[in-house]
Amino acid sequence: MSERVTPFTHEQIGFSSVRFSSKGIFDTHKDKMVDPYAQTRIPKEAQVEGVHFFPQVSGIFPSIVVLHERWGLNGQIKDFATRLAREGYVVFLPNLYGRQGGMITANAEVADALVERMDQDTVLQDINASCEWLNTNLAEDALLDQTKRNFHAVIGFGIGGTLAIKFACRRKRLRAAVSFYGVPPSPMDPIKELYCPLLYHAAEKDVTVSTEDLDEMKRVAEEAGKNLEIVTYPGTIHSFFNESRADVYHAEAAEQAWEKTITFIDKALKI
Repeated sequence: MSERVTPFTHEQIGFSSVRFSSKGIFDTHKDKMVDPYAQTRIPKEAQVEGVHFFPQVSGIFPSIVVLHERWGLNGQIKDFATRLAREGYVVFLPNLYGRQGGMITANAEVADALVERMDQDTVLQDINASCEWLNTNLAEDALLDQTKRNFHAVIGFGIGGTLAIKFACRRKRLRAAVSFYGVPPSPMDPIKELYCPLLYHAAEKDVTVSTEDLDEMKRVAEEAGKNLEIVTYPGTIHSFFNESRADVYHAEAAEQAWEKTITFIDKALKI
């Protein structure tokens, strides 16, 4: 186990539920002051819902958008977000199933159906709006004064890891991306547009991603001059980082992946 000191305790981390426009354009308190129906009007555009985690201390922090696995926005991924916040980050955890009602499930068949129904382009729009929300200094929301503008990273798991790769190929102002066993794009052309360093955690025996696909992604990235690191963990299978699933969890590999992730993110954001 690492002896690195975590900057904040669990008790120092606060959280709140938030909701905002998927367009990435937000009303200010002045807009609401002159609109008598602001509090009751039903928005015409889709809304992004999620949970905001933050150190409850004075300071300006870089931020991370965390993308959950196929199970939805459950307790395990919230614990991970809290753990990141303890490292000195503002963390936003969007509900990737918000457009489908925000379901959480432990049933693999239901989870697969949710992923299949997901429109990834609109979810990527929601992820982009999440970064814009973190960038916005709304006068009535003092918590957003904690956020360092345009110092964002994205970390995703499973389907979230797949989206993290795609998002890193779309958002020019992203500083870093981490994908835990996400599926590379097919074809690989988007990797040529990778806008930030990407760390990919691979399970050695992952049936959802082939070694050939990872080798091809690495080759395309290198030929395009992009920064891509792939780390493979021996003896692991898909979802090895998920401590809530005893059938797949690999404690040693999970700890190694955590340390590599923090080192990678710190290098990109704490400059």
